[in-house]
Amino acid sequence: MAQGIRRIVTGHDADGKAVVTSDTLATNIKQSPNRPGVVINNLWMTDKAPATITNEGDAAADIAGLEPPANGTVFRIIEFPPESTYIDKIDSETAKAAFAEMGASHALDGDAPHPFMHATETVDYALCLTGEMYLVLDDSEVLMKPGDVCIQRATNHAWSNRADVPCLMAFVLIDGNTKAR
Repeated sequence: MAQGIRRIVTGHDADGKAVVTSDTLATNIKQSPNRPGVVINNLWMTDKAPATITNEGDAAADIAGLEPPANGTVFRIIEFPPESTYIDKIDSETAKAAFAEMGASHALDGDAPHPFMHATETVDYALCLTGEMYLVLDDSEVLMKPGDVCIQRATNHAWSNRADVPCLMAFVLIDGNTKAR
Protein backbone atom coordinates (compact mmCIF):
# COMPACT_ATOMS: atom_id res chain seq x y z
CA MET A 1 0.00 0.00 0.00
CA ALA A 2 2.47 2.72 1.11
CA GLN A 3 5.13 1.78 -1.40
CA GLY A 4 4.57 3.95 -4.39
CA ILE A 5 3.73 7.22 -2.63
CA ARG A 6 3.63 9.90 -5.33
CA ARG A 7 5.71 12.94 -4.39
CA ILE A 8 5.25 16.22 -6.24
CA VAL A 9 7.91 18.87 -5.57
CA THR A 10 7.60 22.47 -6.70
CA GLY A 11 10.19 25.15 -7.34
CA HIS A 12 10.87 28.02 -9.72
CA ASP A 13 12.01 28.20 -13.32
CA ALA A 14 14.65 30.62 -14.63
CA ASP A 15 11.98 33.36 -14.85
CA GLY A 16 10.86 32.86 -11.25
CA LYS A 17 7.59 31.16 -12.21
CA ALA A 18 6.25 28.36 -10.01
CA VAL A 19 6.79 24.96 -11.62
CA VAL A 20 6.82 21.28 -10.74
CA THR A 21 10.47 20.27 -10.44
CA SER A 22 9.77 16.61 -9.70
CA ASP A 23 6.76 14.32 -9.98
CA THR A 24 7.84 10.77 -9.16
CA LEU A 25 7.25 7.95 -6.76
CA ALA A 26 9.13 8.27 -3.49
CA THR A 27 12.51 6.56 -3.74
CA ASN A 28 13.88 6.62 -0.15
CA ILE A 29 11.89 3.65 1.16
CA LYS A 30 13.05 1.69 4.20
CA GLN A 31 12.02 -1.77 5.35
CA SER A 32 13.57 -4.01 7.97
CA PRO A 33 13.21 -7.66 8.96
CA ASN A 34 13.22 -6.35 12.55
CA ARG A 35 9.92 -4.52 11.88
CA PRO A 36 8.09 -6.98 9.61
CA GLY A 37 5.78 -5.34 7.12
CA VAL A 38 6.51 -1.76 8.19
CA VAL A 39 7.25 0.43 5.16
CA ILE A 40 8.80 3.87 5.75
CA ASN A 41 8.50 6.32 2.84
CA ASN A 42 10.88 9.21 3.51
CA LEU A 43 9.52 12.16 1.55
CA TRP A 44 11.43 15.32 2.49
CA MET A 45 13.91 16.78 4.95
CA THR A 46 15.12 20.22 5.96
CA ASP A 47 18.41 20.71 7.75
CA LYS A 48 17.92 24.15 9.27
CA ALA A 49 15.35 26.75 10.19
CA PRO A 50 14.43 28.76 8.36
CA ALA A 51 14.62 26.14 5.62
CA THR A 52 16.61 26.71 2.47
CA ILE A 53 14.29 26.91 -0.52
CA THR A 54 16.04 26.00 -3.77
CA ASN A 55 15.45 23.83 -6.82
CA GLU A 56 18.56 21.75 -6.14
CA GLY A 57 18.66 18.11 -5.18
CA ASP A 58 16.34 15.63 -3.58
CA ALA A 59 16.12 16.44 0.11
CA ALA A 60 14.61 13.02 0.85
CA ALA A 61 17.66 11.18 -0.48
CA ASP A 62 19.69 12.17 2.58
CA ILE A 63 17.25 10.87 5.20
CA ALA A 64 18.97 7.95 6.90
CA GLY A 65 17.70 7.91 10.46
CA LEU A 66 14.61 8.29 12.58
CA GLU A 67 15.29 11.81 13.81
CA PRO A 68 15.71 15.00 11.82
CA PRO A 69 19.04 16.82 11.70
CA ALA A 70 19.71 19.62 14.22
CA ASN A 71 17.23 22.46 13.60
CA GLY A 72 15.63 20.42 10.82
CA THR A 73 12.55 18.40 9.94
CA VAL A 74 11.69 15.05 8.38
CA PHE A 75 8.45 14.22 6.57
CA ARG A 76 7.49 10.58 6.03
CA ILE A 77 4.51 8.29 5.50
CA ILE A 78 4.64 4.91 7.21
CA GLU A 79 2.54 1.86 6.55
CA PHE A 80 2.02 -0.25 9.67
CA PRO A 81 0.71 -3.78 9.08
CA PRO A 82 -1.59 -5.40 11.62
CA GLU A 83 0.52 -6.01 14.72
CA SER A 84 -0.98 -9.46 15.17
CA THR A 85 1.12 -10.65 12.21
CA TYR A 86 4.46 -10.07 13.97
CA ILE A 87 4.32 -8.65 17.52
CA ASP A 88 4.68 -12.03 19.25
CA LYS A 89 8.04 -12.46 17.47
CA ILE A 90 9.47 -9.14 18.75
CA ASP A 91 11.74 -9.23 21.78
CA SER A 92 13.87 -6.43 23.24
CA GLU A 93 16.87 -7.37 21.08
CA THR A 94 14.82 -7.26 17.87
CA ALA A 95 13.34 -3.89 18.85
CA LYS A 96 16.81 -2.60 19.68
CA ALA A 97 18.11 -3.79 16.29
CA ALA A 98 15.21 -2.09 14.49
CA PHE A 99 15.94 1.25 16.14
CA ALA A 100 19.71 0.84 15.70
CA GLU A 101 19.11 0.54 11.93
CA MET A 102 17.57 4.01 12.11
CA GLY A 103 20.40 5.40 14.25
CA ALA A 104 18.05 5.72 17.22
CA SER A 105 18.77 2.87 19.65
CA HIS A 106 19.19 5.60 22.30
CA ALA A 107 15.48 6.44 21.93
CA LEU A 108 14.18 3.01 22.89
CA ASP A 109 12.68 2.35 26.33
CA GLY A 110 13.55 -1.26 27.14
CA ASP A 111 11.15 -1.49 30.10
CA ALA A 112 7.89 -0.36 28.53
CA PRO A 113 4.38 -1.62 27.78
CA HIS A 114 5.24 -1.97 24.06
CA PRO A 115 8.51 -3.29 22.54
CA PHE A 116 8.85 -0.28 20.21
CA MET A 117 8.21 2.33 22.92
CA HIS A 118 10.59 5.25 22.38
CA ALA A 119 11.12 8.97 22.92
CA THR A 120 12.99 11.45 20.74
CA GLU A 121 13.83 15.13 21.23
CA THR A 122 11.29 16.14 18.62
CA VAL A 123 7.84 17.58 18.19
CA ASP A 124 6.01 15.16 15.91
CA TYR A 125 2.86 15.89 13.94
CA ALA A 126 1.17 12.52 13.32
CA LEU A 127 -1.87 12.20 11.04
CA CYS A 128 -3.83 8.97 10.63
CA LEU A 129 -4.58 8.65 6.92
CA THR A 130 -6.18 5.19 6.70
CA GLY A 131 -6.91 2.41 9.16
CA GLU A 132 -6.68 2.76 12.94
CA MET A 133 -3.71 3.25 15.24
CA TYR A 134 -3.28 3.19 18.99
CA LEU A 135 -0.97 5.80 20.46
CA VAL A 136 0.55 3.94 23.41
CA LEU A 137 1.89 6.08 26.27
CA ASP A 138 3.40 5.12 29.62
CA ASP A 139 0.06 4.63 31.40
CA SER A 140 -2.60 5.19 28.75
CA GLU A 141 -3.62 4.62 25.13
CA VAL A 142 -5.61 6.62 22.59
CA LEU A 143 -7.23 5.20 19.45
CA MET A 144 -6.64 7.31 16.33
CA LYS A 145 -8.88 7.03 13.27
CA PRO A 146 -8.56 8.60 9.80
CA GLY A 147 -8.29 12.37 10.08
CA ASP A 148 -7.14 12.31 13.71
CA VAL A 149 -3.95 14.22 14.52
CA CYS A 150 -1.52 13.78 17.40
CA ILE A 151 1.01 16.42 18.45
CA GLN A 152 3.63 14.27 20.16
CA ARG A 153 6.10 16.34 22.22
CA ALA A 154 9.14 14.26 23.19
CA THR A 155 7.00 11.81 25.15
CA ASN A 156 7.62 8.10 25.56
CA HIS A 157 5.31 6.50 23.00
CA ALA A 158 4.69 3.64 20.56
CA TRP A 159 2.37 3.09 17.60
CA SER A 160 0.24 -0.07 17.74
CA ASN A 161 -1.98 -1.23 14.85
CA ARG A 162 -4.40 -3.71 16.44
CA ALA A 163 -6.80 -3.78 13.50
CA ASP A 164 -6.82 -6.46 10.82
CA VAL A 165 -5.88 -4.02 8.00
CA PRO A 166 -2.80 -1.86 7.43
CA CYS A 167 -2.71 1.68 8.81
CA LEU A 168 -1.13 4.56 6.93
CA MET A 169 0.27 7.39 9.06
CA ALA A 170 1.91 10.66 7.99
CA PHE A 171 4.59 12.14 10.27
CA VAL A 172 6.47 15.43 10.38
CA LEU A 173 9.29 15.33 12.94
CA ILE A 174 10.73 18.66 14.06
CA ASP A 175 14.02 18.86 15.93
CA GLY A 176 13.43 19.93 19.52
CA ASN A 177 15.17 20.54 22.81
CA THR A 178 13.84 18.84 25.94
CA LYS A 179 16.36 20.77 28.05
CA ALA A 180 14.34 23.92 27.32
CA ARG A 181 11.23 22.63 29.15
